[in-house]
Amino acid sequence: MKKILIMSLLAIATSVCAQQPIEMLLWPNGAPNSNGLTGTEEDLNGGRVANVVNPSITVFKSATPNSTTIIMCPGGGYARLAMNHEGFDMAPWFNAQGITYVVLKYRMPNGNHEVPLSDAEQAIRLVRQHASEWNVDPNKVGIMGASAGGHLASTLATHYSSKETRPDFQILFYPVITMKPYTHSGSRGNLLGQSPSAELEKKFSNEQQVTPDTPKAFIMLSSDDGTVVPENSINYYMALIQNKVSAAMHIYPIGGHGWGFRDNFKYKRQWTGELEKWLREEVVL
Repeated sequence: MKKILIMSLLAIATSVCAQQPIEMLLWPNGAPNSNGLTGTEEDLNGGRVANVVNPSITVFKSATPNSTTIIMCPGGGYARLAMNHEGFDMAPWFNAQGITYVVLKYRMPNGNHEVPLSDAEQAIRLVRQHASEWNVDPNKVGIMGASAGGHLASTLATHYSSKETRPDFQILFYPVITMKPYTHSGSRGNLLGQSPSAELEKKFSNEQQVTPDTPKAFIMLSSDDGTVVPENSINYYMALIQNKVSAAMHIYPIGGHGWGFRDNFKYKRQWTGELEKWLREEVVL
């Protein structure tokens, strides 16, 4: 009996330790580029942060050996980050699926459009470099993003610079995709400036950057999203299909924009169930 009690206590202790997140700076020796921001990070209302000067990842490890990993890019119009409902709040749900979940706190462009993508690439490098330590499969690392974070996720999926930084799949919540007429003007302005060149607009209109090597995708949005209009997701989905990239898209009739993991989104049970099914069938958890 005593032995069983000790083993049970050890199991509980191990479980608790496994749930402790790991926070790691992306660039402990300094980033390769700059957005000019200095000072201290700003905590805003509703779990939002701004003026990110020390980008990082927070890793919620799974207890499942060789687990799939998802890196989440919160939204915020490339001006701030919604770290809770589009970030940390999802960790328990993904861990329950046997997934190691990573929240990326990335820098804002602030006039340098290369900055967010470099942070996303570094995040996926770090996950793969620590694959053995964190007990994750380096060949099952996906990128996920919401709103402007969805633009960053789809940018990584279409602009990755090497095999090391190519995500194995992408998950997009009501993403900003294009920099053309039906874009989200705030995200576009913050990323590219108010008068970008036609070449730069095209480069970051990710529906125009899809190739047969773009990773498979799961996309979800609401029909009545008036902030990031559905054409963003629809045209990206069509580009994926035209390039014979496996893609699933779920459009809910109401819900607007920015629901993330909030309980007040009417279709939360549907999207979580559909995403779980897709991950099991397409990523093979």
